[in-house]
Amino acid sequence: MSGRKTGDDGVTGQSAEGHGRHETVEERADRLWGELLQELRVAQTGVQILFGFLLTVVFQARFTELSDADRAIYTVTVMLGAGAVGALIGPVSFHRLLTGLRLKPRMVVWASRLTVVGLALLFCTMASALLLILRLAVNHTLAPWLVGVMAVWFVLCWGVPPALARHARAERGAGGPGEGPGGGRTDA
Repeated sequence: MSGRKTGDDGVTGQSAEGHGRHETVEERADRLWGELLQELRVAQTGVQILFGFLLTVVFQARFTELSDADRAIYTVTVMLGAGAVGALIGPVSFHRLLTGLRLKPRMVVWASRLTVVGLALLFCTMASALLLILRLAVNHTLAPWLVGVMAVWFVLCWGVPPALARHARAERGAGGPGEGPGGGRTDA
């Protein structure tokens, strides 16, 4: 049984409650890597389209009419977008540069963390882009309030369901190996 994890019941990867999978560390890393790639495909597409749009704004005729404050918001938005692109494409670089070195379990952990950073940067990019657009579309007083409403909406969509699921799991006492503080995988 070399290379396999043993659960509470003495069977590989199986807990006493009958939950879990029979998989080696490498099999688990392969599965988690595949799941992460699927998530990244969705996030990368959105962030790349948004970033591409942001890059074209500076070449529009009305850009020169922006106030100094709006130009500053634009600059911050572009930098946040570039950071999001870098973080969400980062796992591809990890994979390409580390393939064949038998580091996939650690690579999954690093790539997962980088993905969370990328999503946080994407959230900030969206809020900043909305602020810029809404400052031009509505009055400057209303724009921050509308951005705040959308930020709350993003938190409700992106953060609340996972937090509720984690809370429910913790109440059932089903937390176990593989999850560290904040839900990060530690033994992938």
